[in-house]
Amino acid sequence: MASPESPPGTEMDAEAGRRRKAHGMLKLYYGLPEEGGGRDPLDPTDINGAHFNPESFLGKLRKELSLSQLMDCETDMVKQIRSLDSDMQTLVYENYNKFISATDTIRKMKNDFKKMEDEMDCLANNMASITEFSGSISSTLQDQHEQITKLSGVHTLLRKLQFLFELPARLNKCIDMEAYAQAVRYHGKARSILHQYRHMPSFQGIQNDCQKIMGELAQKLREKFRDGGSSAQDLAECVELLLQLDEPAEELCDEFLSHAEVRLTDDLKSLQADLGPPNSPPVASAITAPAHLGDILEFVDRGCNSFVSNMCLVIASYQDLFINRLSQGTMVSKNISTMAHDKLISFVNKLMGHYFAVVERRIQMEKGIGDNSLLVRALDRFHRRLQAVSKLLPASSVAMEGTEIVVRAAKERIRQYLLALQSFYLDCLTDVRQSLAAPRLMGKDHSNLAELLGNISASILNQIKSVLAYVHLFTAKDITFSNKPYFKGEFCSQGVREGLIVGFIKYICLTARQFCETTGDKGGFTPPTLLLLLSRLCLDYETSTISYILTLTDEQFLVQKVSKRLSWQDHSPVTAVTSLCAEAREAAQKLLNHYVKVQGLIISQMLRKSVETRDWVNTIEPRNVRAVMKRVVEDTTSIDVQVGLLYEEGVRKAHSSDSSKRTFSVYSSSRFQTRYAPSYTPSAPIDTNLLSNIQKLFSERIDIFSPVEFNKVSVLTGIIKISLKTFLECVRLRTFGRYGLQQIQVDCYYLQLYLWRFVSDENLVHFLLDEIVASTAHRCLDLVPMEQSVIEVICERG
Repeated sequence: MASPESPPGTEMDAEAGRRRKAHGMLKLYYGLPEEGGGRDPLDPTDINGAHFNPESFLGKLRKELSLSQLMDCETDMVKQIRSLDSDMQTLVYENYNKFISATDTIRKMKNDFKKMEDEMDCLANNMASITEFSGSISSTLQDQHEQITKLSGVHTLLRKLQFLFELPARLNKCIDMEAYAQAVRYHGKARSILHQYRHMPSFQGIQNDCQKIMGELAQKLREKFRDGGSSAQDLAECVELLLQLDEPAEELCDEFLSHAEVRLTDDLKSLQADLGPPNSPPVASAITAPAHLGDILEFVDRGCNSFVSNMCLVIASYQDLFINRLSQGTMVSKNISTMAHDKLISFVNKLMGHYFAVVERRIQMEKGIGDNSLLVRALDRFHRRLQAVSKLLPASSVAMEGTEIVVRAAKERIRQYLLALQSFYLDCLTDVRQSLAAPRLMGKDHSNLAELLGNISASILNQIKSVLAYVHLFTAKDITFSNKPYFKGEFCSQGVREGLIVGFIKYICLTARQFCETTGDKGGFTPPTLLLLLSRLCLDYETSTISYILTLTDEQFLVQKVSKRLSWQDHSPVTAVTSLCAEAREAAQKLLNHYVKVQGLIISQMLRKSVETRDWVNTIEPRNVRAVMKRVVEDTTSIDVQVGLLYEEGVRKAHSSDSSKRTFSVYSSSRFQTRYAPSYTPSAPIDTNLLSNIQKLFSERIDIFSPVEFNKVSVLTGIIKISLKTFLECVRLRTFGRYGLQQIQVDCYYLQLYLWRFVSDENLVHFLLDEIVASTAHRCLDLVPMEQSVIEVICERG
């Protein structure tokens, strides 16, 4: 209950009162004084104390509390009394069944202990009786014990003698029943005794008979051992029995391995028969493969189920017979197990070498460039089955050589895929050539040029993705050999990335450069449009495709992690993306330069023939623009459209307002024409090139074959420079009359009307055309130029 000092009516006080009550009851039970609070344990007003006095408690309450507080205290005390009554009832109800059960248990224990005491008394009486009876028997048989022991020994000896005398007959019977193991067992039991008593005539006769019989048995076992139709179990039994008969172990090892070699060689011949003659050509693909060859997975399964399984059986049988058994007992000192182990290793390495040669030959026949899932599964199965041989004989080189075969197969597969990509690329170029040679693309329809570029780019990229998917099968998680160091490292970085992808990209660049290296007449075999197309392809590779392909490869094969892990092991870093991009850009630049050169030479050829095949001294007065000049403008316009399909416009210098109306003077100065032309005779040697050469010193030098930029304006500028420079050089080699000069004036003005719009700087066209007209005038025998108005009328009419 709550103490009178605490404020009544609160739940916290009630809870504290319960804790103090429980604590006080424990203190009271153990006779300990109350601690804390400064309360006297003999206080009669402490309701929880041992010396509580109700009258004193009530008197104190009446003195200290008001009426309302007394009523609250009464209410709280009533609640506590009811709570204590409820707890007491619950305690009684909960433990009632336990009290009853404990009472029943005690009652049963009294009965059980009483029965147990009776049984223990009975057992003690029985043990005493048994002890007394045993003592009486021992005393009765004490005198006859030695005699019985002696007779038992005699009986055992007689049984042994009987076995010895019956041994020859027993051995013959076992041999007749082909129970060879039982015969050897009988002889093994008696051999030591016969050898010990061989000086006695009777035992010597038995020994001689047994040796003769066992000699015949050994002969039969050897015949059975050499029998080709014996099973592996029969062979093991024969070897075991011959060893028990003290036959030479080394000779048995050789015979066992020779017999096993015959059977394994038959398995190899069966596999070789499936492959055909050794010099037969390799299989190009699954479509052209012989009908009897089958797929490589079936071949590997057949080899593993026959040859490898039999090899495992031979190894296990041999080890059990010649190594495990001979390593025990007296054979250890003879080192027979070491000899047998060496022979087994040599035998296994030899035959497995033949098997590996057959398997590798079959792998080399897989020349198909499609899905190689069958090849990977076959190599995985081949590698798995070799693990069994390696576990049976760890000292052999089977596991290492098998892994090397898988590695060589993977390398060969990468090489084949590289060749396939190269062949596919060349086929794409052939298709492009055919498309460009079609009539609809012969200067009439250039709309398909960008489409051709997109098709060849998409085709090559899709082919690369397919090849990467095929090669990725070698590193699949469910493939056992994918955990080998080669396939985790070198295969991904140096094989796939460098050998396949980087190698193919370099091949594209190399092929592009080879198109540029053709000189002379051979250059005509390459269509200029193909050069332009390939230059754009290489430029696209430089800008985006190379980075995309290498990123895809690195993500699929984790090349970055592999290269970091192998960076300290070897010195074969992967090729940087920037290096490949630079190589591709260089190839694109060379192709575009070569395209400009080829197109310039084509137009130059027309101009050269038009100059060389005409009599410029005796020509008629010009009435029209020559057809070749119109063809030059048409071809230049066609090239402009063609280049514009693949390259951007580029930047031009600002054109003057009269670019198309510019006039050409015969000389760079009109005064030179009127002043010095009449006196152009040998008797008055005036250097007519002087003023022109002086003017050139102050003119900007024109580089005819300078590298072009990747835009349309730069390409057309390069072509026009080559064409006009050729025109100029051809003019310098000819002599002209009056009308020849006038025809050149008309032609140059016509070219100026149209060519200025194609170049980056119109002054370049003006300068070269000025040079052509001036050079013609220098070589003119009758220097009478045509009026500019007449030239304009002819060109407008033309």
